Amino acid sequence: MRRRKHWGWGYEDDGWSAQQLKAAAAGLEEHLQIGGDGVVREPVALEDVVLPAPRVAAPQSLAAICASDAYSRASHAWGKSYSDVVRGFHGRFDFAPDLVARPRGERDVEAVLEWAAGANVALVPYGGGTSVTGGVTCDVPARFDGVVSLDLGAMDRVLQIDDVSRAALIQAGALGPGLEKQLKALDLTLRFYPQSFELSTLGGWVATRAGGHFATAETHIDDLVESVRAITPSGAWQSRRLPGSGAGVSPDRMLLGSEGILGVVTEAWVRVRPRPQAHSLAAVRFTSFADGIEALRALAQSGLRPSNCRLIDADEARMTGAGDGSEALLVLGFEGASESVVPVGELLDRGLHICAEAGGEWDERAVRRPRFAGDPAGSGDAVGAWRAAFFRAPYLRDAFVAMGILSETFETAVTWERFGALHEAVTRAACEALAPAGRITCRISHVYPDGPAPYFTVLAPARRGEEVAQWAQIKALVSDALAAGGGTITHHHAVGRDHRPWYDRQRPDPFAAALAAAKRAVDPDGILNPGVLIDA
Repeated sequence: MRRRKHWGWGYEDDGWSAQQLKAAAAGLEEHLQIGGDGVVREPVALEDVVLPAPRVAAPQSLAAICASDAYSRASHAWGKSYSDVVRGFHGRFDFAPDLVARPRGERDVEAVLEWAAGANVALVPYGGGTSVTGGVTCDVPARFDGVVSLDLGAMDRVLQIDDVSRAALIQAGALGPGLEKQLKALDLTLRFYPQSFELSTLGGWVATRAGGHFATAETHIDDLVESVRAITPSGAWQSRRLPGSGAGVSPDRMLLGSEGILGVVTEAWVRVRPRPQAHSLAAVRFTSFADGIEALRALAQSGLRPSNCRLIDADEARMTGAGDGSEALLVLGFEGASESVVPVGELLDRGLHICAEAGGEWDERAVRRPRFAGDPAGSGDAVGAWRAAFFRAPYLRDAFVAMGILSETFETAVTWERFGALHEAVTRAACEALAPAGRITCRISHVYPDGPAPYFTVLAPARRGEEVAQWAQIKALVSDALAAGGGTITHHHAVGRDHRPWYDRQRPDPFAAALAAAKRAVDPDGILNPGVLIDA
């Protein structure tokens, strides 16, 4: 079986080798216009990593599903933020779990919870390990006698499909490609593609309120969830399958975004759909990012509901090969079950008319309208170049760490009337922290009638040996600017441990008290992901 890296993104047999990276480093630095120190380093090998001895041992009844070997513990010590990857690259596994438990079903989950409560052991639910906010880090209070990473990866099946109501019951550990492969057998799809799609799980999407494929309308996993089941120390938490309900506070909404503190999500009924057969797509150029924003707002408020509506600033377009750096790029697309049911060609024409009114231009020869499933994708155009760079970005960041380049992202959402001031303030704060040689780019990943979700990327020469502190300084300045500008600390990356200071400011105090009370009710010993969202 392919094995994931113990320190970075993806699989051990994927990505660039040290030799390939050394050969490409100079060209990469020139393309990024970021000068590293010219040295390409290699990660600390697993056999050279020193981990403290496990503080607890699994009881005989759980021995078959628990592991304490170096690989299991190191690979579950961190998520995939820049700071996590840097620490793992340098062989630092400060919060390695004492054990990794891999339940095969709900009975195993219940058994682990029961043992952990009696043994004073904390549990950190682990989906695909792709958290970029410290959500799976086993950094728990000292009052616990140990900590276990609860890996749901073995619970990965599509259990049932209701083709009448178009819903599927899927286990929480199912990875994006795996669940789509199982749904494809019936020509169905969940149609949910976060950037981490290859390595993240349904349970992780639910627990973190992840953002997916659709840039408008159904942007979050919330929109696709019909019901959720979770196991808590106090019993099972299961909601009724309903298309909608006004019966009090939603039990599903409490689990969505709960980040493992209210229960271990084990399965969910989610809304599926026939695989789309008709597509239309265009890349629209704007001489200024501000003009693109006006087009984006008009599109979001038009009622057209494009499936793809992402604006990329000129510098990011250049770095991803989607442009020459002189113009912002708007990726605009529509999709439907068929052209006769959803006239995607007509919708694209109406969308392009809106773009033209804001000063947008496009190459008519590159417009796809309509394109049907199975037709050549034409990936050599600007849209194809950006899409390829989007999904390969996490792999590239591992290479940047080796090269001594700091690369990290942060995202938010804000109402339209505040966007201009927020964008300016965040850019100014980042440039101040990145001086003298860093850069910041912005794209709009999702749009709503009342506001956009900006997604920023920062690049800078890393201060070798001080990377974590360097990023912490940048993050603090930028996060303060987001909060002051009226934005959320996260639109779809979740809170985890890294965003806690700003999340605490953002949420109402009475709500925090109510959440703490709910936590006590379902997890009286506070063993589930302590330190996330609230303090025990």
